[in-house]
Amino acid sequence: MDIVFTIHIIYLIIINLTSIIITIYDKWAAIKHMQRIRERTLIIVSALGGSVSMYITMWLIRHKTKHIKFMLGIPLIFILQCVVIYFVWRMFNV
Repeated sequence: MDIVFTIHIIYLIIINLTSIIITIYDKWAAIKHMQRIRERTLIIVSALGGSVSMYITMWLIRHKTKHIKFMLGIPLIFILQCVVIYFVWRMFNV
């Protein structure tokens, strides 16, 4: 396995664990009336590669499921990420 691939896998594991943790923390903070995670931060973490795990976590813990920004935005981010990955892959594997 090549080192670049390994680094990408490690990065994806870390960003997805981060997205799960901050989503669960935001739900907990909402219940406890504590300081919340900014919506912008949640979207940025999603865009950095945590979109699938954040979306699944939001559904599992029923957090922000009534917010169109999240229920449509995060899947849209995931689709855009897949399109970019496809075109990058095609560019390097011609």
